[in-house]
Amino acid sequence: MRSRHEADADIEAVTAAGTVRGGREDGLAVFRGIPFARPPVGALRFAAPEPPEPWDGVRPATAFGPPPPQSSTLAPGAPQETSGDWLTCNAWTPDPAASLPVMVWIHGGAYIAGHSADPGYDGGRLSQEGGVVVVTFNYRVGMEGFGHIEGAPANRGILDQAAALSWVRDNIAAFGGDPGNVTVFGESAGAGSIAALLTMPSASGLFHRAIAQSVPGTYFSPALAADISAAISAEAGARPTRRALAAITPGRLMTAVDSVAVTMAGRTRWGPVAHTPTPFSPVVDGDVLPRPPWEALAAGSARGIPLIVGHNRDEYRLFTVMDGSHGRISEDRAATALRVFAPDPSAYRAAFPDASPGTLHELVQSDWLFRMPSLHLAEAHATGGGRVHFYELSWQAPGFGACHALDVPLVWGDLSAGMAQLLIGEHRASAAEVSAKIRPAWTDFAKSGDPGWPAYDSTERLTRVFDVPSAVTPYPEETSRALWAQHTFTALPLAP
Repeated sequence: MRSRHEADADIEAVTAAGTVRGGREDGLAVFRGIPFARPPVGALRFAAPEPPEPWDGVRPATAFGPPPPQSSTLAPGAPQETSGDWLTCNAWTPDPAASLPVMVWIHGGAYIAGHSADPGYDGGRLSQEGGVVVVTFNYRVGMEGFGHIEGAPANRGILDQAAALSWVRDNIAAFGGDPGNVTVFGESAGAGSIAALLTMPSASGLFHRAIAQSVPGTYFSPALAADISAAISAEAGARPTRRALAAITPGRLMTAVDSVAVTMAGRTRWGPVAHTPTPFSPVVDGDVLPRPPWEALAAGSARGIPLIVGHNRDEYRLFTVMDGSHGRISEDRAATALRVFAPDPSAYRAAFPDASPGTLHELVQSDWLFRMPSLHLAEAHATGGGRVHFYELSWQAPGFGACHALDVPLVWGDLSAGMAQLLIGEHRASAAEVSAKIRPAWTDFAKSGDPGWPAYDSTERLTRVFDVPSAVTPYPEETSRALWAQHTFTALPLAP
């Protein structure tokens, strides 16, 4: 019997670089592993992405391209040394002869992991049910994509994303997509990348709508990013320059990233970042990324791009469940979290007088890392004249609550693949009810700009709450909103 990923019939598409041959699966035309840029290795390592080398004949496009090196902490067992042909994309299309809305996924993974071959990112269901072309792709992570290196452009991973979007603009018509109707959607680091893309001059005009799920609030100043990259380079036995690091293999460099990541808590000069699981974030370098997204959106930098943004209710619980500390947070650990992350620790305690140490620990980290950055991004976009729709996922997965990343399987619709196996388990019936609300909201937004609930404003703060049942209410985390009302999310500095 043929597997799902074996082609029922070959189908070809002509791109600017050459012809590719995909296959048909479940009524869709599917293409995998199409280069959108040259392999960023050798002379091109740590460089901005360049267009793919043209090829003669017909290139097979039935297998995913290799992932870039992955953090062993988030992707144990992933190969660290591959061919370097990392920058490839994939497309699912109902009709290659049509001109359908396009949805381009930017994966998460803390800027140190993630790739488009993840089974949880199979675009078949969204494409087939929603009548859209779905595109996924790889981008450089870790030091390859986000290290702040002398002699190399900043934010190379996000430049890869812009290159993939340029490929979509120039080629998606051959796959049945409308290059004038492109929606980017992404979660966690993918949502943080979308916030950056909304403000980057080099990404202007490459997409027309955006969906940002759980936007992280971590953006780095050049000084902080350079200091972190210097520590990683030293761990690898090199100076933080493009020439010196070129002698270190990508796998060895990712090993150095992992070594530094597990010792971050002792590096007090990195401030709050030292208490997070990742040493990378987009860098507000003044060139690739001129300003922090909240500042730029409030000034109207993306007012013509409709936006969906939101968060999950219990974001940080994923991390405490995974490290075994959920239900065992001490008062000292909660006090440290409040001191490091809260705008006013005493105000937090006063606002949640009956909260246990574990609840306070989870609340303040959920707020600092994802909930309030997402809310403030919505408010900034509305202030800048843009239309924004806000949501909160409140449906609870047993043991995990409405934790970080729970939205991913609900959006893609496969409730048994990838993270869904861990988060949802056997509770698929209830999850399917929520997923059946989210999926058409996302694809309807891609088609028309209307997800089915009112736009957010600073007066009513209407929010779509995805649960069983779902509802539209004023923003449900009002206590946290008030605590963070005067806070400004900006580039994090290097501490003295």
